[in-house]
Amino acid sequence: MPQLSLHTPLGEITLSEDEGAIVSLDWGRGADQEATPLLREAVDQLHDYFDGKRTTFQLPLAPHGSAYQKRVWAALCRIPPGETRSYLDIAREIASVPRAVGQANGANPIAILIPCHRVIAADGGLGGFSGGDGPITKRYLLEHEARALNRPLARGLLL
Repeated sequence: MPQLSLHTPLGEITLSEDEGAIVSLDWGRGADQEATPLLREAVDQLHDYFDGKRTTFQLPLAPHGSAYQKRVWAALCRIPPGETRSYLDIAREIASVPRAVGQANGANPIAILIPCHRVIAADGGLGGFSGGDGPITKRYLLEHEARALNRPLARGLLL
């Protein structure tokens, strides 16, 4: 499976491609580097994201997961940049429960590109984050998007 790593303000991350789609974003540097056209494009888009030049991505994504997880991840992709939704909001949208949404959110294999960092607790608390340095990384991503959009942090967010 081709992989390509890039340096970001959050440290090294590695993208993996399978059958013409991005299937994972991992924290750290991958051992084998293969710069396919898709991975180069993904790296370029992520560089633009971290440079504040973009807040959305135009890449084919194919995360591996259950049908339920894919429903949750599709809902995450509908959260606009600079905004947040609670686990409860997502649960209501897909007729589920917040705990199950949280578990699927935590299993997201393509963080940032599938914006699991935009999901917070119903009380405005940050909630968890399984990538990078955990909640510190989540806070950074939310603040970064707010700066890129020239907006205040999402309404009600307790940082």
